Amino acid sequence: MNSPQAEAVPSSLKIALAQANPTVGDIDGNIAKLRELRARAATLGADLIVFPELFITGYPPEDLVLKPAFTVAARAAVEALARDLGPGPAVLTGTVWPEEGRVYNAAVLIDNGAVEAVRFKVDLPNYGVFDEKRVFAAGALPGPVSCRGVRIGVPICEDVWGTEVVECLAETGAEIIISPNGSPFDWTKPDVRMNIAVARVIESGLPLVYLNQIGGQDELVFDGASFVVNADRSLAVQMPAWEEGLALTEWTRTDEGWVCATGERAVLEQGDAAAYQACVLGVRDYVDKNGFPGVILGLSGGIDSALVAAIAVDALGPARVRAVMMPYRYTSDASIRDAADCAKALGVTYQTLPIEDAVAGLTKALEPALKGTNADTTEENLQARARGIILMALSNKFGGMVLTTGNKSEMSVGYATLYGDMNGGYNPVKDLYKMEVYRLARWRNAHVPKGGKGPAGEVIPQSIITKVPTAELRPNQTDQDSLPAYAVLDDILSCLVEKEMPLADIIARGHPPETVKHIERLLYLAEYKRRQAPPGVKISPRNFGRDRRYPIVNKFREPL
Repeated sequence: MNSPQAEAVPSSLKIALAQANPTVGDIDGNIAKLRELRARAATLGADLIVFPELFITGYPPEDLVLKPAFTVAARAAVEALARDLGPGPAVLTGTVWPEEGRVYNAAVLIDNGAVEAVRFKVDLPNYGVFDEKRVFAAGALPGPVSCRGVRIGVPICEDVWGTEVVECLAETGAEIIISPNGSPFDWTKPDVRMNIAVARVIESGLPLVYLNQIGGQDELVFDGASFVVNADRSLAVQMPAWEEGLALTEWTRTDEGWVCATGERAVLEQGDAAAYQACVLGVRDYVDKNGFPGVILGLSGGIDSALVAAIAVDALGPARVRAVMMPYRYTSDASIRDAADCAKALGVTYQTLPIEDAVAGLTKALEPALKGTNADTTEENLQARARGIILMALSNKFGGMVLTTGNKSEMSVGYATLYGDMNGGYNPVKDLYKMEVYRLARWRNAHVPKGGKGPAGEVIPQSIITKVPTAELRPNQTDQDSLPAYAVLDDILSCLVEKEMPLADIIARGHPPETVKHIERLLYLAEYKRRQAPPGVKISPRNFGRDRRYPIVNKFREPL
């Protein structure tokens, strides 16, 4: 499909990088966005505009790829787009591509009114959040495509994480490597990506464009942060993270090969700032792409719900956030005051709906069945379930989605009530341990995130941050009645969940053996709860759900 012999050899090239936010399944909407960005690139004089992995279909499409109607529609839309595009930049975009009974993760080059080249992803990831081998066929090792006289290698995402594909492209004449990506964020990912890209540059001797998508898709959040590394390993361009953008890169052919001129080199958010941005983007896209008018949450006066409220306001604006305090006889005056102060600082709609009558009604209904038994967590959980019913009723009536507020520490050990405080559609802090929740709360009081729609200043009262954590389901209750201190708990959990460390190694860090065994037991027992929990933003290298898939029925316990 290429005719490189007929093309003049240019001395310069302008490549536009479309760091764009697609929506999975919205083929027409994604193509409309492609057209808009191409038109903008044309005004900048671009010769080529590049879009991320599977941009036409959105990424990841998961088992939609197994639906023939979906894959046929995607290919037909791309071919129609090619016929319809007028003069302007060539387009390199990712898409699902069915061919000869197989479906590929593909990159297509559109120019001169036709699909001029198609390249298939070779290395299909099958670990962590990825399971592309279930739905895609692997492509053969590719050669470069020819675009306006320049031979471009197009390794797709995972293809640059190993050596083989880029090596093949270099050996078959590629002059520039352009890698369309759908690389989800976690705490460690930006540095890992750069290290991988530099390694491929060193091995191939070629400059590399790393184009990543932006946006949220269910649990996954894509941070963008696209970049260009020259053959001498210098960073030519660094696009910002956490925002859509169109960057024009300008290239010159030299005796040593193609060189990208220095452009914007944005400073990327790190650590807590990046994690907070991820939470905001995850909530915003989950709510907006699913068409919810806004969100509802219970505001208890505790740190978790306060942070969730702040994230929701930064994502959606205060007018789209409704907070509800649902006090009971064990709710302290301090919690009532703190919740009201937090709601006022954030500017959200706020309402107090006491649950005394609801709990009394449930207690009376259960009286014949529970007669002669002693009160325990059964009665405590009625409070959480009454609150869950109220939040879901408000959701049904007004259309807002309920946000849940349980952190990763609590979800790890089952410190949450099914059909109570676990009710809801999305959890912004699901992958944040308790100590990370505190850190992000302090960060938010000192900063407004990029693109945040909330106010500056202290939006989470200091009294919420400094108070002893408690569920307030019984008199004088604290979380540490049944759990170790959160700093201890989080370290043990990180060793068990993210690192799969042997128990002996965890104990060697200074933790008592009986505490480690107790936490291991709680972690395993709570699997059935986590299976019924709403999705939430992935922040860590190993979240619950896509990354960690333990069986519910599981008798294994590691011996000491």
